[in-house]
Amino acid sequence: MLSPRRAVATAAFCLIVLYLVFSSHSSSPATAPKIVEPNTNTPDTPDAQQNNAHTSNTPPSSDLQRVPKPVEQQRPMMDMSQLSLYDKLAYQFPYDMESKFPAYIWQTWKRNPQDAQFEFHDQEKSWTDQHPGFVHEVVTDDVAVDLLRLLYASVPQVLEAYAALPLPVLKADFFRYLILLARGGIYSDIDTYAIRSALEWVPERIPRSSIGLVIGIEADPDRPDWKDWYSRRIQFCQWTIQAKPGHPVLRDVVARITEETLKRKKTGELSRMADAGVVEFTGPAVWTDVIFDYFNDPRYFDMEGSAGAIDWRNFTGMGVSRKVGDVIVLPITGFSPGVGQMGAKEVDDPMAFVKHEFEGTWKPEELRHIGEIQ
Repeated sequence: MLSPRRAVATAAFCLIVLYLVFSSHSSSPATAPKIVEPNTNTPDTPDAQQNNAHTSNTPPSSDLQRVPKPVEQQRPMMDMSQLSLYDKLAYQFPYDMESKFPAYIWQTWKRNPQDAQFEFHDQEKSWTDQHPGFVHEVVTDDVAVDLLRLLYASVPQVLEAYAALPLPVLKADFFRYLILLARGGIYSDIDTYAIRSALEWVPERIPRSSIGLVIGIEADPDRPDWKDWYSRRIQFCQWTIQAKPGHPVLRDVVARITEETLKRKKTGELSRMADAGVVEFTGPAVWTDVIFDYFNDPRYFDMEGSAGAIDWRNFTGMGVSRKVGDVIVLPITGFSPGVGQMGAKEVDDPMAFVKHEFEGTWKPEELRHIGEIQ
């Protein structure tokens, strides 16, 4: 019978032997985990390879190829004070393209649906009816402030910029980008009807694990005087957006608006901000610019392996959805049906997904969205 001292020694010896045995069988050192950022826009699945070869039933022009760069290693924990605002946002809200689209629907208005004076019951209800099981939030002004303080506590520049914006419409624009960057899901203006579920927005041939952003075309003015009426030759709408959290397009637009706001605050220009500048500052003009910049950004795509720059010419007159990297661009009928121009079809068309009702015109200096906080 072993004495207690010998039993302890024997047990210790056995543990040492086991440790050495298992250590010697380790064939490779541990590797750092990887994040799907910034470039995993082309998946390795057979379906995706088939799409890239243009062998689906959709016309070959429906996809615009971009060659992704190798996946970066995940960065270790670091002092965020040494990072640029863009990198702070990337660190705080990492992007995982292969994750699922979050089942959130975000809307903003000065009153919530429980208020007796709430004006948009039919529109708000259409989103709930089309998306059973989704979390649907109508966020009021006061709630938006508290929510953003919670989400962006580690990025105080963003909170400073949001508080400094002098017009409610600017805050409403900024909020949509901020909430999607941090939480993902669907943002839609409160005066917008959901015609079809978001589960139908993306063509079945495209794996949802290969995309992170779904956008639509607001304007495609094929007329010589388009500059008199629109901000951009092709203008992407921002009254409805679907995204996975952390998407680089959202990160870029948040960084741009934040930096421009703080710059104008420092020079005193914010106090002179008028409605006429909203489109360029926080609205569809800057949104469109950021999207095109992303399509041609060498940080995310190997431009040497690409056919050339992507611009408005790749989207004008298109009648089917188009995939660019990890972005799906819907034709104008998708989010702008029934406008009676620019090739948009009616709301009963199979490609009509939402119906946005807005007052005023699309002329840049007169643009209004009643879905934005007044």
